[in-house]
Amino acid sequence: MHGLVARTLQCFLQDTYGQVFWAEIARRAELDSPEFEAMLDYEPEIVDRVLRAAVARLAKPGEAILEDIGTYLITHPNNEGLRRLMRYGGLDFIDFLHSLDDLPGRARLAVADLNLPELELRDRPGGAFELVCQVRARDPLGFGHVLVGVLRAMADDYGALVILDHAGLRDGRERIDIAVVQADFATGRSFDLGGAPGPGQGGRA
Repeated sequence: MHGLVARTLQCFLQDTYGQVFWAEIARRAELDSPEFEAMLDYEPEIVDRVLRAAVARLAKPGEAILEDIGTYLITHPNNEGLRRLMRYGGLDFIDFLHSLDDLPGRARLAVADLNLPELELRDRPGGAFELVCQVRARDPLGFGHVLVGVLRAMADDYGALVILDHAGLRDGRERIDIAVVQADFATGRSFDLGGAPGPGQGGRA
């Protein structure tokens, strides 16, 4: 598993619950080092131990933690660069959804050896969509649940009213049901297409 995935999990736990909490999780997970290196490769079982330790410590389902990670990736000030990258996907939430097929390719432009699961957006009647995530053996654990958090945060960012449901794993594919109730429900967060992240907003995960 790419070290950037492990590093993202570490940064989420540190930024959300504090350094002392992360140190406890690292001990519980029996890590050789309490710091993940973004450019190294890790066995999926190591990252899974960290997630299991967080589940036990927080008494919170793993799926909920993974969704929280997705929200964190878009909303935390440390990740403003990633939020901007996602906003380049379209002028509104519907445009953004149609750009998701290209997300793995865009991720590889940023990090050449980061291979995210392939995504396919399928149109459904009445403003609904199904997002299909192809799962492979070494893909990030629970990537579909992280995507639900990302989608929820991006809907808020665009000001869209959206209903999301992780429809489970079937035949090696995670499925997310998306119903766009109103694309312009509220005023979204400000975004300047030609702007640049301010000091300290480049992202560290």
